[in-house]
Amino acid sequence: MSADLAIRLRRATFNRALADADLAAINPLLGMDAILVTGTDSAVLAGRKAQLAAWKREFAATPRTIYTRTPDTIVTSAVEPIAFEHGRWQGVAAGKTVASGAYTAKWREIRGAWVIEAELYLTLA
Repeated sequence: MSADLAIRLRRATFNRALADADLAAINPLLGMDAILVTGTDSAVLAGRKAQLAAWKREFAATPRTIYTRTPDTIVTSAVEPIAFEHGRWQGVAAGKTVASGAYTAKWREIRGAWVIEAELYLTLA
């Protein structure tokens, strides 16, 4: 399977996990030291444990915002098992888009599985 397809499938799995509020499904998608920089206030979530705690809080919110990331391009390295994913994201609560923007994610293949090392979000609307 190509890196492009593998990463797109992993992103689809992440999107499903967010929609289903499934922390157990998110866990293996994140590298141990994964970093997420949020889109609006540039808060930094450092490490898998911190990200899972943040998603747990998001899943408990009322109304719950469901985030979806849609990859536009995947750029893979020819010299290392790494790739960039560029795309668009949106958050929907109670059937209405409450935020959206662009994102970039850095992935690394470790023991045959692609995991997220870093994600950077930009809120545009």
